[in-house]
Amino acid sequence: MRASGILLPVSSLPSRYGIGGFTKEAYDWIDFLKKSGQTFWQILPLGHTSYGDSPYQPFSTIAGNPYFVSLDDLIEEGLLTKEECDEAELGTNPSYVDYGKQFENRYPLLRKAYARDKKRDQSGFEAFWEQEADWLPDYALFMALKDENDKKAWYEWAEPYRKREPEALEEAREKLADDISFHAHIQYWFMTQWVKLKAYAVKQGIRIIGDLPIYVANDSADAWMNPQLFQFDEDLNPKSVAGVPPDFFSEDGQLWGNPLYDWDYHKKTGYAWWIGRIRHAAVLYDVMRFDHFRGFDEYYAVPYGEKTAKKGKWCPGPGMELMRAIEEQVDGIEIIAEDLGVITDSVKELLAESGFPGMKVLEFAFGGGSENSYLPHNYESPNCVVYTGTHDNETLLQFVTEASDQTREHIKNYLNRYWDTDEQLCDNLIRQAMLSIAKYCIIPMQDYLHLGKEARMNEPSTLGGNWEWRLTKDQLTDQLADFIGNITRVSGRWSKAATEKKAEATCSPQSSDKQAPAS
Repeated sequence: MRASGILLPVSSLPSRYGIGGFTKEAYDWIDFLKKSGQTFWQILPLGHTSYGDSPYQPFSTIAGNPYFVSLDDLIEEGLLTKEECDEAELGTNPSYVDYGKQFENRYPLLRKAYARDKKRDQSGFEAFWEQEADWLPDYALFMALKDENDKKAWYEWAEPYRKREPEALEEAREKLADDISFHAHIQYWFMTQWVKLKAYAVKQGIRIIGDLPIYVANDSADAWMNPQLFQFDEDLNPKSVAGVPPDFFSEDGQLWGNPLYDWDYHKKTGYAWWIGRIRHAAVLYDVMRFDHFRGFDEYYAVPYGEKTAKKGKWCPGPGMELMRAIEEQVDGIEIIAEDLGVITDSVKELLAESGFPGMKVLEFAFGGGSENSYLPHNYESPNCVVYTGTHDNETLLQFVTEASDQTREHIKNYLNRYWDTDEQLCDNLIRQAMLSIAKYCIIPMQDYLHLGKEARMNEPSTLGGNWEWRLTKDQLTDQLADFIGNITRVSGRWSKAATEKKAEATCSPQSSDKQAPAS
């Protein structure tokens, strides 16, 4: 099935309160996707972000981001008032997220909501607590202990808590019971709202592509709860950490700093932790992108304490054994492999054996020779997903305007377009991606809007100024839906669900005076 979609993080949705979330605007966005004939909404990880605000460094691989909880829904439920939310300083720029204000001022609102909620019937929350007992109690304890320890990382706590001594944890559960309940309630609201939003997307024929970071953050509930899963020493310090070696883009490489898995231990358990993680993700998403797929074949280990990634080494990962375990034990999940970067023959073999579609990125295609594997004429199989760029790349307009003369000449020659504006070149690159043989095509929203570097989502290896861009309501126009819908139909990617809805709207007497979705 040929299909297409749009990449837009939840945080980038419009909203009244400083950051995108599970609000009415999210439902409007799904309607826009359907109107423009799309099948997919691709998002970034939904996890509880920590220092640096990166969704790839969350406090938990399972817990959701408290910032995404809809304050409008809490107002509707009588847990907050509109005046309380309007008076909170959550950021005033509709085009960017102010994470500092979110951190400082959203939690007091959520605590007010919790204080009112806990006086009501708790049967729904109690059922959720029992259902998520394998992770929620320890996660909530982890967050309560962080609050108690002035937000310090768990490996800086007093030894009884750092090493999870049973007597100390039991004492903490009693002392911090209310804080534990608060953090658990946030997760209850998060999951309730997300499941409702996802059900609406399903009804509209929109499938969610989620993103699964390969690694966990060192300061995470996962590392604190299950240190045996990772390469830690006796003092619970990492022996080595994750990164990638020096390359064309970085002479020092990238030092991510995540703890590395003890794959021998995972193998002994039948990859139980991974299976549980994937099963939970299968509830959240219809399709899952495995970030840094190469790390399952070989992972790059940098000795703990190094300042750069220059002195690392490659070590064997779990390979196809883990992929088979997932296939055998998790039903109903489709996987996309993020196979970007320097890819070895063994990674190609793993990708081929898994059957997962890999990724093609047009921004990587130009400036070299005609044999570049990212050029559309070199796609060997439809079993791939083509992007103009990802969240880590420049926006398409930034890429085009800042490209070297050689690269610009290559783009224009490849497209046979010599008199276009940069914006028109972007449109033609999108068209090239949509017309490719790739079974799926995903376009970042910024590229449809012709936005430049001011809308770049992330610049790897930098801290600050990332993950901030937001869509505004006035950018979702009928004209834009017409443009996206036209290129989607021409390329044979128009959603079947959108077609059926259009026919229903056209034939129904009740809706005969309404305009059908543009195509």
